Amino acid sequence: MTNPVLVEVTRGNRVESRHRGIAVVVDGDGKVMQSLGDVDAAVFPRSACKAMQALPLVESGAANAFGFGASELAIACASHSGEDAHVELAASMLARAGQNESVLECGAHWSSESEVLIHQARSLDKPSALHNNCSGKHSGFVCACCHLGYDPKGYTTYDHPLQRDIRGVMESLTGAALGEDNCGTDGCSIPTYAIPLVALARGFAKMGTGNGLEPLRAGAARQLIEACMAEPFYVAGTDRFCTRLMTLSPGKIFAKTGAEGVFCAILPEKGISIALKCEDGTTRAAEAMIAGLLSAHFEAGTPEREALTAMAHHRMHNWNGIHVGDVRVTDALFA
Repeated sequence: MTNPVLVEVTRGNRVESRHRGIAVVVDGDGKVMQSLGDVDAAVFPRSACKAMQALPLVESGAANAFGFGASELAIACASHSGEDAHVELAASMLARAGQNESVLECGAHWSSESEVLIHQARSLDKPSALHNNCSGKHSGFVCACCHLGYDPKGYTTYDHPLQRDIRGVMESLTGAALGEDNCGTDGCSIPTYAIPLVALARGFAKMGTGNGLEPLRAGAARQLIEACMAEPFYVAGTDRFCTRLMTLSPGKIFAKTGAEGVFCAILPEKGISIALKCEDGTTRAAEAMIAGLLSAHFEAGTPEREALTAMAHHRMHNWNGIHVGDVRVTDALFA
């Protein structure tokens, strides 16, 4: 199957680039409402599924035991920018479990956000693991291990008991079989599994509505999704796309990006879940796709619809501020 072109990038009066993609929208029961391209194709969710990976932190009682609130739960689901507040919160989570950054196995990197990177370069000799965009998730992993009595050492490996727990959670949510044959290694060193895109959407539909989940898991999922919507800065960072999506309609949109052009979103009040992948892995195209798909579920003329439409179709300017082209979703996105 050839996946449709869902985003075009223009320069002057010509289309300069085209981005194909796959996308699926499901209702609270997992019924497909809209399908674009090969939605049964397996994709690596990458960071888009962090809220699923954070479920053991809440279900085990670790989050309550360490007194975590919405900020801590949000950063446990985050791909943050490595801003000072992110670093401090991840460190405080570890401290509550009697740990420090030396236990983290995510590696260290400079921020990918230019303003944050400049600040880091001025104030640091080098970044630590706490500056890694996944440090909140990993701090949550370590805290879950400490509460459950697991040795945190090696918590990123396939056979570690925490990763077995996470694998079981994700299998239960998505209905997909996860094992070594569809396992890769994510940028932060944990296992990542190729899952049919429609199964990923159905997993998030369960998290958003609680349908088909036992009470403990439904409550934990609700806590995590509500925390992310309440504290979007800790899910991403200043002016990040996920932050902007969740801020424009507080409590109505959950959104999480993943590397290589993956995006997942939930509209909890509407019982709708969306999952997509830009085929070539381009982030700007994936962002336009998710904004366009979300816009269709808000009434015409509402501030949400107008803001999302503007995010789905926006101008590009060069360094002199001259309008040189546009990023725009195609009509195929709304087929």
